[in-house]
Amino acid sequence: MTKTSHPQTHSQRANSVNVGEHVPRKWPNWLSSFAAWVLTKRGWRVEGELINQKKAILAVAPHTSNWDFFIGLFVVFSFKLNINFFGKHTIFAPPLGAIVKRLGGIPIERSKAHGVVTSIANKIKEADQLILALAPEGTRSPIYPWKTGFMHIAREAEIPIQVIGLDYARKMIVLGPIIQKVTNIDEQMQTIYTFYDNVCAKYPKNCITKP
Repeated sequence: MTKTSHPQTHSQRANSVNVGEHVPRKWPNWLSSFAAWVLTKRGWRVEGELINQKKAILAVAPHTSNWDFFIGLFVVFSFKLNINFFGKHTIFAPPLGAIVKRLGGIPIERSKAHGVVTSIANKIKEADQLILALAPEGTRSPIYPWKTGFMHIAREAEIPIQVIGLDYARKMIVLGPIIQKVTNIDEQMQTIYTFYDNVCAKYPKNCITKP
């Protein structure tokens, strides 16, 4: 069994989170303060610690509502994270393409499905720093088992994964366990499912962690 580390659990405001020196960052202070203020006014707090690496995957779930994107975006602004996400190349066309790229979007050609994982892993390897954010389920609809593409990417790119939970019941952004190295995907997915068993989605019936 490979080592999975568990960040300390303590509740704090979004703008109080300690972001390590190795984590790539951007966004101005005023935007960070504003985003943290919005999250606080809406009752959201943060539990745990963020991974301190130049390269990593942030797997954010459960993804059952469009609200998840906006909460995640405000977290990114609050932490001043320079994150990236991969998207189908067609969403990068004008007029929204420039905004998507500014938010960290990187176009990927999905026409050859079997080459997507290797293509993304290669881009990560070539980068000096890259924090990749994604939704591990791959859809807002109920699904089990979850897609494991992100695990294959992490293994091929040789980077860690931190799972992050959006707990609507507690209004808590949970910075969860860190999988330092992907070796046994089936076994390590069970660690991920166990973590999300204790995270309440916006629409709980759409988050399935057991067969």
